[in-house]
Amino acid sequence: MAEFLKRGRDAAARAEDQAKVRATVEGILADIEARGDAAVRELSVKFDGWDREDFRLSEQEIEACLGKLTKRDLDDIRFAQEQVRNFAQHQRDALRDVEVETLPGIVLGHKNIPVNSVGCYVPGGKYPLLASAHMSVITAKVAGVKRIITCAPPFHGEPAPAIVAAQHLAGADVIYSLGGIQAVGAMALGTESIEAVDMLVGPGNAFVAEAKRQLYGRVGIDLFAGPTETLVIADDSVDGELCATDLLGQAEHGPNSPAILLTTSMKLAKETMAEVERLLTILPTAEIARKAWEDYGEVIVCESDAEMVVEADRIASEHVQVMTRDPDYYLANMTNYGALFLGPRTNVSFGDKVIGTNHTLPTLKSARYTGGLWVGKFLKTCTYQKVLTDAASAMIGEYCSRLCMLEGFAGHAEQANIRVRRYGGRNIPYATAAE
Repeated sequence: MAEFLKRGRDAAARAEDQAKVRATVEGILADIEARGDAAVRELSVKFDGWDREDFRLSEQEIEACLGKLTKRDLDDIRFAQEQVRNFAQHQRDALRDVEVETLPGIVLGHKNIPVNSVGCYVPGGKYPLLASAHMSVITAKVAGVKRIITCAPPFHGEPAPAIVAAQHLAGADVIYSLGGIQAVGAMALGTESIEAVDMLVGPGNAFVAEAKRQLYGRVGIDLFAGPTETLVIADDSVDGELCATDLLGQAEHGPNSPAILLTTSMKLAKETMAEVERLLTILPTAEIARKAWEDYGEVIVCESDAEMVVEADRIASEHVQVMTRDPDYYLANMTNYGALFLGPRTNVSFGDKVIGTNHTLPTLKSARYTGGLWVGKFLKTCTYQKVLTDAASAMIGEYCSRLCMLEGFAGHAEQANIRVRRYGGRNIPYATAAE
């Protein structure tokens, strides 16, 4: 049976936090819908200390941001974007339109149609997370989205040059320097100066995630997202320093980011906990990482790989890093995860920043029913049908009529009957089932 050496905050405390966030977001979205640009501007001043006549960046401002980066910086951004674009293109190529004659004279098909407009949120208030621009804008571009706008908060009182460069190089059509609830609310609801989009994507803090949740239905979203989560699955083939580094590397995202170690080795569990404490004395982001570790860190010792699979699927973590003798065992047997990072040579940071897979992933156990952001999220798979012959229309019409009458839908049945009469030559009375 799994043994907990360390637990995080209980579910009741977490639910209380979420309730406060929900109430705050609901009021702010209502204000944006009622007052448009005026509300957005006031909120930007209140939360970010950021005021402009127009939050859209001009071409001159974009070029100025690019000019603040070195050639190496720009080359590195382009390299990462090429990896994301390459993998996204392979995903798109795997999605085919379908057309098949299922019965003589009856043709069914589907088309994969891109949504028309997308708003991409790029977090950047605490850290300038330029990688989120690659993940959302490029993936939408590869899917064929026609209009892509982006919003990112100011960083240290100005648009973050690296984020602006990433948005621009990824192909964003319009770039806004705007953050938080006011950004996603403006993109989804529309204001006098910001045209509403059909879909919102991109990670963010608890308030951004809740805003997307409340806006879902009025617009599409990529997924329901919460704080970054990481699960390290390890055995005694690796050491405590490696495990601790990988746990804290994600805990630094925020004070409510879960970081969990799952292991079959009691020795490794204790070594990792000791290494976490040592690294927290030297890590520059230790203040945030320590809070996350204290409140949301867990260490669980299991008896076998099979038991670790059961625990891992229960946890359903966003990121799952597997450092065991046989990492492919988890690839073959796990079902609930956002992304797997298999073997000690890889890690979550590779996926977050550069390797090519998408880093916008399911959290809060939503990995039980969805994967992360990918090309397919921007596509609507829409079906169509064609009936090519009179005989096919009459034949399928007779089946349809009888089935409609089983349900009591006489009007539906008549849609079928009129075609049986016209194309099949049978005199069926109005609104009665075909014999």
